[in-house]
Amino acid sequence: MLMIRLARVGARKQPYYRVVVIEKDRARNGRSVEVVGTYNPRTSPASVELKLERIEYWKGKGAQPSDRVAKLLGSSSWPAGKPAATTESAAGKTDASSAA
Repeated sequence: MLMIRLARVGARKQPYYRVVVIEKDRARNGRSVEVVGTYNPRTSPASVELKLERIEYWKGKGAQPSDRVAKLLGSSSWPAGKPAATTESAAGKTDASSAA
């Protein structure tokens, strides 16, 4: 079974993640089928870059997103390949605009 999940590639105390399609039984940083995005939680706001077209392709093939990737996809109202804000900053903008 295929999973869409995060693979850590950052240095110690400096997390940086790739969003990868990988077999469920493989190790966290094992050989992946395809890299479909990146996630950097250290920037303010955190930067997320996803290839939504490829993610939809793999979901069509039966790949299941992990909980964290599902949250990142839930905040993906931006065009594919464009960096965007995290769920927290998107929620903050929504609250501010609805209050105004």
